[in-house]
Amino acid sequence: MQSNSFSFSLPLWISDYIDIDKHYNSVTERMALVIELSRLNVKNNTGGPFGAAIFDLRTNKLVAPGVNLVTTERSSVLHAEMVAMMLAQSNLQEYDLSSGNEVFELTTSTEPCAMCFGSIPWSGVKQLACAARAEDAIKVGFDEGPKLKNWSVPLEDRGITVIRDVLREEAAAILLSYSKNGGEIYNGRKGETLKDQAVSTR
Repeated sequence: MQSNSFSFSLPLWISDYIDIDKHYNSVTERMALVIELSRLNVKNNTGGPFGAAIFDLRTNKLVAPGVNLVTTERSSVLHAEMVAMMLAQSNLQEYDLSSGNEVFELTTSTEPCAMCFGSIPWSGVKQLACAARAEDAIKVGFDEGPKLKNWSVPLEDRGITVIRDVLREEAAAILLSYSKNGGEIYNGRKGETLKDQAVSTR
C-alpha cells in the first residue's frame, strides 16, 4: 500500500542519555556530546556512526539531538545533521532558525556531506562545528557526494561561522571502529568502493 505520510522517531535510549537542563559552555563540550551520540548509536544498533545536535549559543543549551537513522528508518535523507535540524525546527516551530534573537550552532561528528551541506544555509544556523573530516568518512567507504573543494567559504560568505577539527581524532576513531567491526557502509552504490571521491572544484 502506498504511504502518503512520513515520520521518524529518535531511538528511545537518547531520552535516557540527554540532560536537557545541562549547559554546554564550550564547543569542545558540545562536540563531546555529539561524538558520544554517534558512539551510542552504533552500540545500540540504531543507526550509523554519526551524531549531530543543534545548540542555542545564547543559553548554551541543547535544542535538538540527532543521530543517523538511514538504515533503521530506511531513508537516505535521515543523516544526523538533517535529523537535528528537522527536530530543532519542529521544537521551535520555525523553519528558519535565524528568524528570532537566538544564535544556533549545528554541531556534527563528521563534516557535512553534499546533502547536509546544501541544507545548512536554509536551516538558519549561524555556526557549524565539525569533528571528523570528509576524508575520514570516505576512508572507511562512505559516499560524501559532490561538494565544493573549499566548501566552508560559501557558508562563511553567508555569515555562518565554520569551526573544523574539534575532537577530530575521537570522531574518526568511531568511524574506523564501525567499519572494522562490520558496520553497514550504506550509499547509493551498495557499499562498493568509490573512486575519485575527492570533492569537486566547481
